Amino acid sequence: MQTAIFGGGCFWCIDAAFRRLKGVQSVLSGYSGGHLDNPTYQDICTGLSGHAEVVKIEFDEQIISYSTLLQIFFELHDPTQLNRQGNDVGTQYRSVIFYLDDVQKLASLKMLASQQAFFADKIVTELSPATLFYSAETYHQDYYRDNPNQPYCSIMIGPKLAKFSANYEALLAQ
Repeated sequence: MQTAIFGGGCFWCIDAAFRRLKGVQSVLSGYSGGHLDNPTYQDICTGLSGHAEVVKIEFDEQIISYSTLLQIFFELHDPTQLNRQGNDVGTQYRSVIFYLDDVQKLASLKMLASQQAFFADKIVTELSPATLFYSAETYHQDYYRDNPNQPYCSIMIGPKLAKFSANYEALLAQ
């Protein structure tokens, strides 16, 4: 198993998509990149802990590659928005890739360079070595599955998942 850690705005949004992929064994929403030990959601929401909302993805590289996960990551959010995604504003919503080794760092650098051609604005995705990952509270895990009719989910996540599913049908788990 391999691990990938990405932050692309609200973790509920990207968690829901990555869970649907063949080869993804687990997705855990959490916090990384900050200076506070054992942060809570309330700590993160202040924007003062330095953490980003992220997902930690355990995947089988024989089934899905890290590069494919990176490609999907860039399609799930707008990497040109600094410290925000839509109405979610703050450093906790920043676009970030936390790499775990030099292979991931190189793959991420290559993907960042290739993705820039698709955006008029400069990509601001942070590329950083992985730091401590803290699991988010239980109610954040697989949030969309448990709350599809919650207004944020139905307005923001539902349409994003529909587009994602259409674009990546061949990669979806049954």
